[in-house]
Amino acid sequence: MEKTNYKTRQNTALLDYLRTMPGKHVTVSDICRHFAACGDPIGTATVYRRLEQMVDAGVVNKYVLDPGSPACFEYVPAQAHGGEVCYHCKCEQCGRLIHLHCEEVREIGEHLRTHHAFTLDPRRTVFYGLCADCAAQAEREG
Repeated sequence: MEKTNYKTRQNTALLDYLRTMPGKHVTVSDICRHFAACGDPIGTATVYRRLEQMVDAGVVNKYVLDPGSPACFEYVPAQAHGGEVCYHCKCEQCGRLIHLHCEEVREIGEHLRTHHAFTLDPRRTVFYGLCADCAAQAEREG
């Protein structure tokens, strides 16, 4: 059995936790806080190591959205979106991260591939702006 598939109580607990968070992005700090609050702490290095193994196995996606910000991890069910990674929008006001499954973005990606010999990486493609709530608040204050 490969080391990445080695079943431990912590591996199982981490994967079970991630499965309860489909479509959500969590950081290593979020995960460590969760397990500490449950009275079952897992060390930061262990969480990083396990997540990287899950990324390598295709079970988890890893996103680095801004230089200097912590990586986000997302559980990816095998049947979700045909295994396709989605693009993201990040609110510059509140930091909210929004999944973007949009045919128009795929068309832009295809245009770039066909006409410019350039392939977008959805794991690193993030659109920045304001979410609807922050835009509405800015308009009210404005």
